[in-house]
Amino acid sequence: QVQLVESGGGLVQAGDSLRLSCTASGRLFSTYAMGWFRQAPGKEREFVAAISWSGRNTSYADSVKGRFTISRDNAKNTVYLQMNSLKPEDTAVYYCGASILRYSSRLSDYNYWGPGTQITVSS
Repeated sequence: QVQLVESGGGLVQAGDSLRLSCTASGRLFSTYAMGWFRQAPGKEREFVAAISWSGRNTSYADSVKGRFTISRDNAKNTVYLQMNSLKPEDTAVYYCGASILRYSSRLSDYNYWGPGTQITVSS
């Protein structure tokens, strides 16, 4: 069992940067692939970025590629999402997920989720 808690959300202006953190409980964090997803009002939850358990492999949605960077610190049980050049369309609740199987862009591959953190980007 893994419990995840996101932090770092808030209200920013277009062009600003923000870093999200997701801290996990438990001793097995380093064995999980991790991902960030987001859900805007009235829309389905969508993939943002994912990272393998070792941190050597990452993947990104096309909409954030070149602007967002996912990373992890297994010693701190934490995964990060550095978000630069934020746009109003990045406004959403951001969720981190943990996957036993693989780092993936598929929602169904993730076994555990945090409660989410709100990001609002004003124009």
